[in-house]
Amino acid sequence: MPTQREVDEAKIRQHVGNIVEGIRAKDLEGLKKLYATDVVSFDVEPPLQHVGIEAKLKNWANAFTFFQNMTYEVRDLTLTVGDDVAFGHCFGRLSGTLKNGTATSGMWVRGTFCFRKIDGNWLIAHDQVSVPLDILSGKGVTDLEP
Repeated sequence: MPTQREVDEAKIRQHVGNIVEGIRAKDLEGLKKLYATDVVSFDVEPPLQHVGIEAKLKNWANAFTFFQNMTYEVRDLTLTVGDDVAFGHCFGRLSGTLKNGTATSGMWVRGTFCFRKIDGNWLIAHDQVSVPLDILSGKGVTDLEP
């Protein structure tokens, strides 16, 4: 019989899978169900932080406008799960076909998720997406692969 932590980890892994599916489907309503209403997101797009579910969804909606179709891939998801908080990190890549018909393989980013168990449901309370920085040029390094 699985422990509560094993059950919770499986739920969180499914949650991340639901993010992937929500992005592929460009499903803002589905994505909305995965985040805490007071989520704080440090995404690759300015500003430095996006606060609240509407700001997070606006960021996804902006991404959706660039793509005819899109996919999101997650690699090496590692989780640490407590009773009512959990965190994880992974590599992620957004790719697809742009509205002008150009296929793009995207770039790999580093992702961190922080979850809270709210009313029995694991929701993303914080996420951060980043690329490594080349200190000398001041530019992000976007051609690395896991």
